Amino acid sequence: MSALIFHSNQWPVNLIKINMKRLNILYTPVLWAVIMICSLQACNYLDVVPENIPTIDHAFRNRNEAQKYLYGCLSFMPDVGNITEDPALLGADEIWIPEITWIGNTQMRKILIGLQGTESPIANYWSSKRNDQSKLNGGKNLWTGISDCNIFLENIDKPFDLQEVERKKWTGEVLFIKAYLHYWLFRQYGPIPLIKTNNAIDAPAGEVQQYREPVDSVVNYMVTLLDEAATLLPTTVEDPASEMGRPDKCIALALKAQVLTLAASPLFNCNPDYASFKDKRGVQLFPQDKSEEKAKWQRAVTAIKEAIDMAHAGNHRLYDFRTDFPNTSVSDQTALSMQVRGAATERFNPEIIWGNSRTNNNSNLQRMCSPFFTASQRAGGGGTRNYAPTLRTVKQFYTKNGIPIEDDIEWQEKNIYSLRTATTADQYYIKNGYRTIELHYNREPRFYGAILFDGGTFYGNSRITQDNNMWVAEMRSGALNGFTTNDRSSFTGYICKKLAHFRSSIPDNATGGGYTSYNYAFPIIRLADLYLLYAEALNEAKDAPDNEVYEYIDRVRERTGLKGVVESWQLYAVGPKKTLPLTKGGMREIIRRERMNELAFEGARFWDLRRWKMAEEYLNKPIYGLNVQGESPEDFYQETQIFLPQFEKKDYLWPLRVSAMLYNLNLVQNPGW
Repeated sequence: MSALIFHSNQWPVNLIKINMKRLNILYTPVLWAVIMICSLQACNYLDVVPENIPTIDHAFRNRNEAQKYLYGCLSFMPDVGNITEDPALLGADEIWIPEITWIGNTQMRKILIGLQGTESPIANYWSSKRNDQSKLNGGKNLWTGISDCNIFLENIDKPFDLQEVERKKWTGEVLFIKAYLHYWLFRQYGPIPLIKTNNAIDAPAGEVQQYREPVDSVVNYMVTLLDEAATLLPTTVEDPASEMGRPDKCIALALKAQVLTLAASPLFNCNPDYASFKDKRGVQLFPQDKSEEKAKWQRAVTAIKEAIDMAHAGNHRLYDFRTDFPNTSVSDQTALSMQVRGAATERFNPEIIWGNSRTNNNSNLQRMCSPFFTASQRAGGGGTRNYAPTLRTVKQFYTKNGIPIEDDIEWQEKNIYSLRTATTADQYYIKNGYRTIELHYNREPRFYGAILFDGGTFYGNSRITQDNNMWVAEMRSGALNGFTTNDRSSFTGYICKKLAHFRSSIPDNATGGGYTSYNYAFPIIRLADLYLLYAEALNEAKDAPDNEVYEYIDRVRERTGLKGVVESWQLYAVGPKKTLPLTKGGMREIIRRERMNELAFEGARFWDLRRWKMAEEYLNKPIYGLNVQGESPEDFYQETQIFLPQFEKKDYLWPLRVSAMLYNLNLVQNPGW
């Protein structure tokens, strides 16, 4: 497994700021000259020649200097899993979080509530600046990162003491970084300029002010970079102690699989909404050839299978709690609920193909996903409880039969809000004797591994060798985890426990501090994600689903004790839905729901809803929770509207900042903005 690890004491403090070949596409030559002068005054990383002019030759004079430049390129990678910088965590409808929290900046929630704009776009990775209120990505512009990658690739042949094996590896890493920075921008903005090489400092404005390139050109270029990177990168990192976090062959192929799946998806593949979207040359930016629609899915099929095969060759497999954490004695119920929770949070587990474990990246996130376990903790340190799943997410998970609540024949006559008292048969998921609602009973194990509810159990916080004395969350007003202040309470009556590692803990008598966070690599790509992408691409490429489609989604379901999709719907679905897995459209619906459940709270939903063109359907509906002000069960379990989000067609793609378009007059704004 590989993780992006950017420890503050690992990377150079003063990153490469300037060089004589870099030219950001956002600036005209005159503006660039001004920026160069300012940069010279601030830069103290490069040594300087007698005339005080830093040179590229000096930056690559030996292995040590070149390695520093490599680390500078790595530092431009966006901080996935950081609620302050990753729009996918707070920008969808999975989570509701208050504007002010005890821990963490929540500005990304503004995307969900409809506050995106062109003057100062939220998650503005196109033209972020150090004086932005967010200081996104440390104020580092992704175009500058791409430019630095180009400089590295142009000069890595110069260090005299760099061995050829290492030169090839570093080249592969920077090709990967360059592809990923393009991919991040492409996923947000759609058609983007391609910075294949850097312009000279004295290049005419016509060369500097580049046009946005058509979708297919961007995709093909990213694939070319990743194919080249894969030929140079090792199968796995050779020294995990010092290199964990560096790209390997499997990561490159997995990213290629994601790129081609995105390109084949409805947002980018023959999207009629963008049929008239052209640049100032009259070049059409989105493909419209229907004859190529299925071929793109087949291309994705090939790429995903290649990535899966490489993952298997590299000993990646689906996480299994009993195998990967054997020194415990817990029930089958607890073990099943820990399957996906562990897959997402167990450090360096074999399912993680690529993850991000920057220093303290998920410590605050885990606090937001942890309840108070004792009254002392509530009075001082401990959890903040405000990373709150919405009722839509709670209802989204399957029943114990492995199908949606609305399709399950056993649930047709149930009132999901009627109260019921738990028995010993429920004790591993719900406190014995506790009164909670039908919605919390007889759900799939992934639900119990992801959602902490009133009366629900919490495996972890120093109680991990057995499960006969688990913590219990009481969420009603006046209870230990009931609503108190806006900045430290759940607004929905639920807590996301999936992202809290079970070995993170705080002493029972803690009144401030004392929190021990078991940091993990936040999952960017894990094997279950690739399996579900493969099932999706196969289903779209074929005329009808077959055993090959079912195989890969069923592998994911089997891990948490669920039957295969065909059997589950045949046995438990209401009459009209029994044949849902047998049709292409029905299987598409099932695969999408499966991704929402399996990858819940990992950021996948945010991007999936966009690439499927389903965000308008999901993100214009009210956000509901429970009545957190209610003290009695009857008052607490009332469906309560919290907010009505807004999503317009224009929101599928990010707006370009107005100032960026003034710097480059060849840019065109995205439709609707």
